[in-house]
Amino acid sequence: MLEAPALMQPPFELYVAVRYLLARRKQAFISIISLISTVGVAVGVAAVILALALMTGLQEELRARILGSAAHVYVWKLGEGLGEDYRAEVSRLRDSPHVLGAAPVILGKALISGPETEAFITVKGIDAALEPTVTDVGDSMVSGRLEALAEAGGNGREGIVIGQSLSSQLSVFVGDTVTVLTPNGTLSPLGIMPRSRRLEVVGVFSLGLFEYDSAYGYVTLDVARRLLDRTTVDYVELRVDDIYRAPEVSDELAAALGPQYLTQDWADLNRSLFSALWLERLAVSIAIGLIVMVAALNIVASLILLVMEKSRDIAILKTMGTSRRSIMSIFMLQGLVIGVVGTALGGLAGVGLASVLDRYRLIQVPADVYQISHVPFVVEPEALAVVLSVAVTICFLATIYPSRQAAGLDPAEALRYQ
Repeated sequence: MLEAPALMQPPFELYVAVRYLLARRKQAFISIISLISTVGVAVGVAAVILALALMTGLQEELRARILGSAAHVYVWKLGEGLGEDYRAEVSRLRDSPHVLGAAPVILGKALISGPETEAFITVKGIDAALEPTVTDVGDSMVSGRLEALAEAGGNGREGIVIGQSLSSQLSVFVGDTVTVLTPNGTLSPLGIMPRSRRLEVVGVFSLGLFEYDSAYGYVTLDVARRLLDRTTVDYVELRVDDIYRAPEVSDELAAALGPQYLTQDWADLNRSLFSALWLERLAVSIAIGLIVMVAALNIVASLILLVMEKSRDIAILKTMGTSRRSIMSIFMLQGLVIGVVGTALGGLAGVGLASVLDRYRLIQVPADVYQISHVPFVVEPEALAVVLSVAVTICFLATIYPSRQAAGLDPAEALRYQ
């Protein structure tokens, strides 16, 4: 008759380490310290994950909104600018490698007035058919249509598309009329008179970036020329197939177009912003990472106390033939169990909290200060793996000194007064 196979027994060192961790009666104090060490590691890991998720989410959200509101690459023509032949220039740029879309722009400042108040805005003259190939304004309309810019309003007036925040500030909506005043005026016997034009609001957009939603107004190129007294297009904006290749595409275009052209990419324009975000991410990670170091010190303290408490047991194990390496392994495994369990609990807690905070947008911030309305949390798998690996490594390193002390214990000294 065949006997059932015996259950696989855990290694001797792991068995003893777990028994020490779950000590009862007189050694219950050691278990409490081990529990506190485990909680400390979990709290530290969760805090680091949340901090990284916050900074990553903030950076990605700002990047996505900036790239949705603005172009990837800008092309200027020095000197006379892009004249009446700008359509040929736009077509040539659109056919360049890695370029998905190209659109001409005229830019200027103006004062816009509603029935109750007024505000300073940036007037952006666009081609309503080409602008959606470069930015997301066409997909961000909350009312009206971007294409309505090319159509005359009900009262024969040209149209303007404004941001949602600006619409609320001026208390104007689709169908209402606003007055746009620009400093580029005409000479009269009374001096230079500012140009004033009444436009009909034909659309309201929400790009999610306060800078655009509160201070931008889109008009056609012809309206922008008359308002801003321009005869040429200021620049051409481009969208590329890979945002991270935008600097490379910008440099290639500058070399291909010649010295009379100037190019600039989104990364160069926003370099200071993303550099500041990266430094903040690094500083926050280091500061909160110190919590894991404190938890590792708790592991050192708990193992040292355990070595003192279990000196008699260590001496008996040595007299029974247990090797120095096995004694070290027992206490290393004990600290490693604390580190792995604490890291796993902290990882689950950090990822769970980040998901809840991001899904329900629990942390609201003023949009006029931070450009976004809530704090996003994004957990990157690579960053999560690094945090978990580093936490376990730190906890393992914390076990080396106490384990060496335990392995170097003299059995005769330990049993002398027992």
